[in-house]
Amino acid sequence: MVTGAAGGLGAFVARRLHAQGHRVVLADIAIEDATAVAAELSADGSTAMALELDVSHKANFESALAEIEKVWGTPSIVVNNAARTQTADVLTVGEEEFTEVLNTNVNSIFFGCQVFGSAMADNGFGRIVNLASLAGQNGGTATGAHYAASKGAILTATKVFARELAGRGVTVNAIAPGPLDLPVFRKTIPADKVDAMIGGIPVGRLGDPAFVADMVALLTAENAYFATGACWDVNGGLYVR
Repeated sequence: MVTGAAGGLGAFVARRLHAQGHRVVLADIAIEDATAVAAELSADGSTAMALELDVSHKANFESALAEIEKVWGTPSIVVNNAARTQTADVLTVGEEEFTEVLNTNVNSIFFGCQVFGSAMADNGFGRIVNLASLAGQNGGTATGAHYAASKGAILTATKVFARELAGRGVTVNAIAPGPLDLPVFRKTIPADKVDAMIGGIPVGRLGDPAFVADMVALLTAENAYFATGACWDVNGGLYVR
C-alpha cells in the first residue's frame, strides 16, 4: 500500500513497485485521481486498486486494512507518503492550520506504522518506508514551521517503530528528500524564487522522484532485513552529515 498515491511522489512509488511485480493499493483521499492511476497500471484491477483513505485518523487505517485483507490479504509493504505541504510564518501560523498539517503528516505515519505494522508482525514479515523531508532535519527553509515540525516527528516515529518491530520481521525506514522535480515544488515556491532555490542546491538541479521510488524499492526488498530505523538522505548536498 502506498498512501498519497494519486499523484506526485506517491504515484512514482506506486508505479515503481508495480513494475517490480507487486500488487499495489493506491490509497488517497483524492479517490478519482487514485483510481485513474490504478487503471493505468492494471486495467482489470488484478494487480492495482485504488482505496479512499483519509490518513488523519487511526480508524481509517483500520478500515483500510480490513478492505485490503478481503481482497489480497495483509500487505507486506507499506509506504507512508501522504502529506500536506504548506508554507506559513512561524510567528503567525494559526492553531487550526498547525493542527491540520500535524494531523495529516504525523498521524499518517504513526497510525500507518501502528495498524499495518502490527498486522505485518503477526505474519512475521514486513517493510515500511516513511517519507520524511529535509525540512525535518534542517528546520525547513521554503516550507512552513508546522511542516518542518511534522517531518521531524516522522524521523522519531520511524526509530520508535523500527525498534518495536525489528524482532518480528518488520523493518521501518525513512527517506528524507530535498526539493524534487514535482508540481508541488513549483506550487510551494513563488515563481520569482525558483531559480534562486535551485541555484542554492549544491548539485545545481532538483531531485529526480524516480530515484526516490528506486530507493523505496531497495528498502522494501526481501533481503533488506538489515536496514531498519535509518533515515536515508537524498537532498543534492543541501544537508551533509
